[in-house]
Amino acid sequence: MRVLGIDFTSAPRPAKPITVAVGCLSGGPRPVYSLETIRELTTLADFEAFLREPGPWLGGFDLPFGQPRTLIAHEGWPEAWPAFAKFYCREPREAIRERFRAWCNARPVGDKFAWRKADKPAGSSPAMRWTNPPVAWMMHAGIGRMLEAGLVFPAHQHPPGRRPRPGVGSARIALEAYPGFTARQVCRGSYKSDVPAQQTPARAANRRLIIRGLVAGTAGLAPRLDISEGWRRRLAADGGGDLLDAVICSLQAAEAAGRRNYGLPPNLDPLEGWIASVPSPGPRG
Repeated sequence: MRVLGIDFTSAPRPAKPITVAVGCLSGGPRPVYSLETIRELTTLADFEAFLREPGPWLGGFDLPFGQPRTLIAHEGWPEAWPAFAKFYCREPREAIRERFRAWCNARPVGDKFAWRKADKPAGSSPAMRWTNPPVAWMMHAGIGRMLEAGLVFPAHQHPPGRRPRPGVGSARIALEAYPGFTARQVCRGSYKSDVPAQQTPARAANRRLIIRGLVAGTAGLAPRLDISEGWRRRLAADGGGDLLDAVICSLQAAEAAGRRNYGLPPNLDPLEGWIASVPSPGPRG
């Protein structure tokens, strides 16, 4: 199975591209994900072209696919996905920012944001955060293009997790990923920074530790990573962590590929979605 991992940015450029790990998953009692290459997409037009490349493939994308139901209901926005996703991506950023600010300003310190059910178990930022990191703008720039490209979204179907029908051999399947969740299974310390002055030897050591965990299969994922020495050195040397994050996203997608209904919780809210490889607080499907 061809499996991809996408470390997304809403403003790609040569210095900070969208990073795509490409590899193959082999089955068996102990599956292996073999990294083949890592691509760099420097414009959103490049991202659109990538999305339309023939399948079949399964991709783990590091951006929110949805927003919290409580927030959506409060604003009177569409409560069916993909109607909400299309609406959200058409809205000007400033209009969304003002609604998010109003939500936060009306709430007490320490409880400013609305959260999806997956965010806290994953340890991720709230999907409505518009700065540091601006994940709300990542969804705004990415999910509409993914819908237009005709991707399949298992976490947002009815019923959730439905696999493509037999004979649909060219499906391009998208799962939400969050590399920080898997990285923390190995190392709780920071392993990356976009600020060159903060790309310290300690962070590089943490990246090497995470890579060793992925290769050894001790990062909480069933598939272990098979990687060349050259790529291993490049992942360790990348102070921004984009290469490593893309590889982790691909491994999270590979983990989901081996689970019933992609490991999605049985009580999943398809408006909010779920994050691949993150356990549900309740019973699993």
